[in-house]
Formats: sequence, C-alpha cells, structure tokens
Amino acid sequence: MHSIEVVLVMLLAVVVSGYLTRVLQRWVPVPLPVVQIALGATIAGVFGQGVALDPHLFFVLFLPPLLFLDGWRIPKSGLFRDRGLILPLALGLVVFTVLGAGLLIHWLIPAMPLPVAFALAAILSPTDPVAVSSIAARAPIPPRVMHILEGESLLNDASGLVCFRFAVAAVMTGSFSLVSASLTFLWVALAGVAIGVAVTVAINRGHALVSRVFGEEAGTPILISLLTPFGAYLLAEQVAASGILAAVAAGITMSYVEFSGRALATTRVQRAAVWDTVQFSLNGIIFVLLGEQLPWIVERAATSVREAGHATPWWLAIYVAVISGALLALRFAWVWVSLRIALYRRHDRRAPPWRLVAAMSVAGVRGAITLAGVLTLPLLLPGGAPFPARDLAIFLAAAVIVVSLLLGSVALPRLLHGLTLPAEDAPDRDIDRARHAGAVAAVAAVERAQHALPAAQADPDLYASAAVRVMALYQERLRRGGAGVVEASELRRADAAERALRLAAVEAERDCIHRLARQRAISDEVARRLVRDLDLLEARYR
Repeated sequence: MHSIEVVLVMLLAVVVSGYLTRVLQRWVPVPLPVVQIALGATIAGVFGQGVALDPHLFFVLFLPPLLFLDGWRIPKSGLFRDRGLILPLALGLVVFTVLGAGLLIHWLIPAMPLPVAFALAAILSPTDPVAVSSIAARAPIPPRVMHILEGESLLNDASGLVCFRFAVAAVMTGSFSLVSASLTFLWVALAGVAIGVAVTVAINRGHALVSRVFGEEAGTPILISLLTPFGAYLLAEQVAASGILAAVAAGITMSYVEFSGRALATTRVQRAAVWDTVQFSLNGIIFVLLGEQLPWIVERAATSVREAGHATPWWLAIYVAVISGALLALRFAWVWVSLRIALYRRHDRRAPPWRLVAAMSVAGVRGAITLAGVLTLPLLLPGGAPFPARDLAIFLAAAVIVVSLLLGSVALPRLLHGLTLPAEDAPDRDIDRARHAGAVAAVAAVERAQHALPAAQADPDLYASAAVRVMALYQERLRRGGAGVVEASELRRADAAERALRLAAVEAERDCIHRLARQRAISDEVARRLVRDLDLLEARYR
C-alpha cells in the first residue's frame, strides 16, 4: 500500500477512534489515546507495513502547530496567577527528572550510554494535558488544577525538548561543556522567544496593511494562522535558536494579537473550527502512528536487549515498570515540595493533601510531544555507526506513554472522586462588569450612529424608532445588572431561560429552511446562507 493511502487510513482511524471511545466509555473509562494506539497496531497488523517518515520532517510537521495552539489558547490569567507553582514544575521538575531518571536508566541499562539515558529522560519529562483531559472525562479535574497542568505542559514541552537537544548533541559530538551549554541555552531560549514574537507581530501587521489596501479572500487569515507556527519554527532553526520556544512564543503572542479585534466574527468562528480539527487530527495521528509502529518497536527493542546480554525479552517489562515508577516517584516528591513551599508563602503550615499531590503526580501523563520527540533520534552517528540504543529508547518512551495513560485512566478518577479543593474565583463578577461596560459603550454607539449614518438624514423618524428599540435592550441590562447580588442571580437565570427559548426558535427556523430547500421553494445558495447565519447565532447562544 502506498504511503498516502496509509495516511488516509490513519485519518479514518482517528475518526473511528472518537466514536469507539464514546461507546467503550459506557462500560470502561478508556482514554482516547489508548484507543488510537490500538487502532494503529491493528492497521500495522492488517497491512503488514508502516509509514517511514524522516524523523526531522516528522518533528517539523507535528510539533509547531500543537505548541503554537497550546500557547494561543492557554488561560493567561491562570498562567500568571499560579506562576509560582507552574515555573518550578515546568523548569525545575524537568531538570530534576533528567538527572534522576537519566542516572537511573543508565544504572539499570548499562548498555545505554549516559548521554542517551539523559536524552530519554529529557524527552519523558514533558506532559500532555490533552491526554489528561481525555482520561478525566468521568471525573473532571478542578479548573485551577487543570490550569496548572496546562501551564506546566506548555513550558515543560519547551524546556524538556531543549534538554533533549543538548543530550543528543552530546551523543553526536562525544563532549559536553556546562559553560558552553549554558551560554548556548541562553541564546537558544532568548532568540527563540524573540523570533516567535517578531514573526507573529510582523505577519499580522503586514496582513492588516495589505488587506486594508487591497482587501482579502475569506480564507486568507485562517491560512496565515496555520502557516505562522511553521514560519516561526523554521526561521528560529535557521539561526540556531529554539524552534520549539519560537512556536510557543508565537502562540502566546497570537492570543494578544487576537484582542486587537481586526478579525471578522465569521473568521474567528471558522478559524476556531479549523484549529480544533487540526489539533484533533495531529494528536490522533501521532498516537495512531505509535500503535502502527509498536510491533517493530517491540521487535527491535527485544533484539537490543538480547545484544545487551539478557536472554529473555521480559527484561523490557522490568525496564518499563522501573522507569515508570521512578518518574512517578520523582514527580510526587517535587509536587509535594512545590505545594509545601506555596502554602508556606501563604503562611499556611498545613501539609499538602496527599490525594491532591497523588492526583497531580498521576496526571503527569506522557503523550504526543514525547513520541514526536523520541522519533527524531538520529539514525546514525557522524562516523556512520548506528545511534546507540536508539530502538530501545524509542520502545521505552512508547511503553511509558502507554503505561502512564493506563495508570492515569485507572487511578486519576479515583483520586479525584470526592476531593474537595478551595473554589476558584468565580467569573460572574467579571462577566457582570464586562457586560455593564459593553452595554454603556453600545448605547453610546447607537446614539452616535443614529445621527451619523447617511441614511439617517433621509429618514430620521425611522432611525429614531429603531434606535429606541435597540437601546431599550441595553438599558434594561444596565437597569437590572446594576442591582444587587440577588437580582444579578435572577438575571442569569432569566438569561438561561431566554437562551433556551432562542435556541428552540433557531432550531425551528433552521428546520423550516431545510424543508423549503427540499421542496425547492428556495435555492440551495439562499438556504446555505440563511443556515450559516443561524448556525452562528446558535454558536453564540451555546
């Protein structure tokens, strides 16, 4: 089978995995990535061959858009609010894991050189919040804990991959200098962040300038957002900076550029849908690829174990169990210390709840970034010799991903069940304040437009009547929204009731349009245009 056909089959497997997961979760809470891995292994068994991708091409295709989207969508308020806990997890825990797990792996597997062991530990350090959220579908993670895990994942992706690059470079060159590595790290990090910010700002300002003069096609802003992470990544790599950090910085910058309000409402809706599809597809394909390559990964790893002097491949299971346990223990210790310090700074002498520490430790699930990174291990050393223990390292990384997913799916819902945590600040007050300010601005804008629009001069009575009707809606919101807490609560219930009625009306109107189109009372073009408007309304109300 040709590679393009295998890719299409894998995309179909990603689609099927979504339905299959929903069916299985009625009886067993199976995480989506595990189902995708199983489907990938099935594909490999049926077709008897896999997809041969160049490791660096694989890295470029998958990581920039995923990291870009993480940086774009992560809640910035939570990221800055909990930075005192996120930074130690994202930076300190990565170094702690590289040193602790790297030394353990080298001691456990003497045939694996120390730099390769450090590289494996570094690529095992990033966590995957997408996998965590799929695991915790039946026991939702508290919002603040999820924000911490997301912030940690965003930053430890970059720090772990940078450490991985340094370790691989030490294997390829045979030398390592701490001073040189520190200086290189500063350049790699600072230049990568600067390039990510500069590329995003330059692209968006250039696009805004050109579109103001010449106009634009409807899909241009969406395509530009898709190309931005690749541009930032490739430019950073050209100047020996971190493409990973460039992609993350580009995503964070994009979230602030989005607040400029230049994009049309329809563009934002369509862009969100496109990026949701890209994220689901890329994450799914990575796990399907893992399952598709699992048979030959196990076979080559077993050969590596026999070459290392062990008579039985069961040593592979021992390696995976010990490494998985060590990663969990290292994370548990670091999370406990970090939470203890955070509580101490708040003058709270209590020890962190052990269930919370255990839940955050089990939630350190490895996923797409680990697999994408480990597959970029070079095939050969500069002298032409095979990269030492490459197949074994890939197997161990893949097996740890599977074990962490299974452990999380079993343990995390039980640890979270009944766990009480301090409630996160409710957004209701901010919502009410924003709605009040928006209503004031809307009333002022209607008053200005009533006299400024050219058509209003020709028919002032018509526009005056329309202005009264429009302003009445906002003035009612101002009158009711400025009342006390009780009336604000009643207003929210009234909004919920109105939203339900509006959704029922939108559904009935859409069914009517579909019926008219089936009866050919209206053209297909008119039906699509009207249904699109109703879809936007429904998305707003939901």
